[in-house]
Amino acid sequence: MSFNRRVMVGMLAAAGLAMTSIGALAADKKLTLGFAQIGAESGWRTANTQSIKDAAPKAGINLKFSDAQQKQENQIKAIRSYIAQKVDVIAFAPVVETGFEPVLKEAKAAGIPVVLTDRSVKVSDPSLYATQIVSDFIDEGNKAGKWLLENYKGQGEVNIVELQGTVGAAPAIDRQKGFADAIKADPRFKIIRSQTGDFNRAKGKEVMEAFLKAEGKKINVVYAHNDDMALGAIQAIEEAGMKPGKEVIVIGIDGVKGAFEAMAEGKMNVTVECNPLIGPQLMDVVKQLAGGQQLPKKIQAKESMYTMEQAAKELPNRKY
Repeated sequence: MSFNRRVMVGMLAAAGLAMTSIGALAADKKLTLGFAQIGAESGWRTANTQSIKDAAPKAGINLKFSDAQQKQENQIKAIRSYIAQKVDVIAFAPVVETGFEPVLKEAKAAGIPVVLTDRSVKVSDPSLYATQIVSDFIDEGNKAGKWLLENYKGQGEVNIVELQGTVGAAPAIDRQKGFADAIKADPRFKIIRSQTGDFNRAKGKEVMEAFLKAEGKKINVVYAHNDDMALGAIQAIEEAGMKPGKEVIVIGIDGVKGAFEAMAEGKMNVTVECNPLIGPQLMDVVKQLAGGQQLPKKIQAKESMYTMEQAAKELPNRKY
């Protein structure tokens, strides 16, 4: 073999080895997920964040995480940063339903699939996101309302105060609608006050204090769009010299550990579960999307409802 031929064969072999190494690196490359969280406004959200942070390394996925502190502009900024970093998949729990279309168009133009978690968005083009892992918020509100109709023991008009979630947020809109649809079956049940507590315990307490100052013992029921606001309301009711869970029925949504503790103490009547532990499910979705799989537009979470009578038995099983 001539010198030139030996050099050429060597160069080809080296190139082949390089190509093989590059292929192996590509095969071994970790997927990167950019996740833009709403914030840490509740025990539910903290558990949701922890589930995602725990699940990513177990699934061999590199997680880039940001906390928007309940500000949409921070969330949009984080998503744009993920686009610039060329992550494989973007996921986020939208602070509100509207205003995300421009940044979602940017993600689509960059070829990065987007997953919505916990909440939905309103867009003119549904192809701007690949899928959503969500709860049925209308059904949650409906369950709460139906439980009240079936279990309220008093006579006469039933005066309800409502602690709404963040204005414009999907769970706040849908939980309000689901509950209202359920209670309209009986004209005795009326919402006499409704105001946002921003899904926050301290704000829930503050709003409940204002309700009590305005309505006092006329209030028969508190319906809170999440357990943290319900727990804040319980504090306000007790400070007003009334008995939550007895004189005032307290209904929450999420199924957090604090709600089970309050139910076990007889201070809260019912919570409708909204499961935050979606981390493993999200990582499966990331891998499927990165592999080019087509997924349904909506992936449903499994959830239950728990009453005061079930709380003590279920409390040791709560992971959040």
